[in-house]
Amino acid sequence: MKITSASRSSFVLTAMLAGISTGAMAQSITGAGSSFAAPLYGAWGQGAKSAVGVDLNYQSIGSGAGQNQVKARTVDFGASDAPVDDDKLAAAKEFQFPTAIGAIVPIVNIPGVANNQLKLSGPVLAEIYLGDITNWNDPKIKALNPTVALPDLAIAPVHRADGSGTTYVFTAYLSQVSPEWKSKVGFATSVSWSLGAGAKGNEGVAGTVKNVQGGIGYVEYVYAAKNTLVATKLQNAAGAYLIATPESFQMAASNADWKHAKNFVANMLNTQGAKSWPIVSATYALLPEDPKDAGKSLAVMKFFDYGFAKGADAASSLYYIPLPATVEAAIRKGWTASIKGPDGAAIWK
Repeated sequence: MKITSASRSSFVLTAMLAGISTGAMAQSITGAGSSFAAPLYGAWGQGAKSAVGVDLNYQSIGSGAGQNQVKARTVDFGASDAPVDDDKLAAAKEFQFPTAIGAIVPIVNIPGVANNQLKLSGPVLAEIYLGDITNWNDPKIKALNPTVALPDLAIAPVHRADGSGTTYVFTAYLSQVSPEWKSKVGFATSVSWSLGAGAKGNEGVAGTVKNVQGGIGYVEYVYAAKNTLVATKLQNAAGAYLIATPESFQMAASNADWKHAKNFVANMLNTQGAKSWPIVSATYALLPEDPKDAGKSLAVMKFFDYGFAKGADAASSLYYIPLPATVEAAIRKGWTASIKGPDGAAIWK
C-alpha cells in the first residue's frame, strides 16, 4: 500500500490519540468483602475513576471471604465489618483502617405492621433468635407494643448464611445485651444459629424477609431504606425506643473513643446517650503492608483518599456517617508508616 502524506498524517494522528487514550486509562484495582460497604464503594468508585484515575472492581462476597482473599493476596484490598485481631493483622502483614460508619437495623414482615411501628428491645431480639420467642403475639412482644395489633403468626428468623461482618456486629450487640446469648452463641462473622433461614449478603436477607410473611432479619440501614423495608424501633442503652436515623447513628459515633482505639477499632455498640442508635459500627479496609504491586497499592490509597476528601456527600446520601477528620488524617499517616514498596520505601507520601 502506498503511504501518502495525507495517510501518513492520519496514522500519526491515530497514534497520538491512542497514546492519549492509553495514558488516560484508569488504574484498575480489585477489592472484595463486606456487603455492608458495597453501596458506598460503588458510589465512590463512580467518582474516583474520573477524579483520580482509579477504576474499582468490587465483589460483595461477605467480610469473611474478604478477609481470606486479601490474606491470600488475590485482591488488592479486603473489606470487613468485623475488625481483625491484632495478632492476625501482624501475622498477615496487613494494615487495617475504617472507611465509614454505618448502622444495622432489624427488619420485619408482619401483616398490618408499618415501618417504625414495632418496638423491640435487645433482650427480646436475642430471645427471638434463640428460639425462646416464636410467635409475634408473644406476651413479651405485646408488652412492648400494647397499641399494635400483633397477629397470631409464627416468627421466621433470617440470618446471614455467609461469613459476615454484619453478623459479627449484630451478634456482638446481642452478646452485650443478653448474657444468655453471650454464653450460648457468642459473636463472630459466622455463628451456630439455633434456628432460622440463611441468606447470602445483606441483599439476600433483605429479599428473604420481604418475601416471607412473619420474617425478621438484620441488615445495614441503606438496604432497608433503599428497598422500603419495614424497620423496627429499638431500645437503646438509655431505655429510649428509637427510630433508626442518620442523626442517631452520628450520636452513637460521637461517643466512640477514637483516641485510644488500637488499629482504629472503636466500640460504638449500645453506647450511652438518649439519642444514640444501639447497633453502630465502622466498616474496615485491609491493605497488605507488603503489596505484590506497589502501583495498585498506591491506587487503593488514592481511592480511599478520594472517598475521605470528596465522598462525604455520597456517604451521607447512602446513610453512612463519614469518619472524623482527625481519624482520616491518622489513617493517611498510617499508610505512610506501614505500607512499603519492594525497596522498603513508603508508597504513600
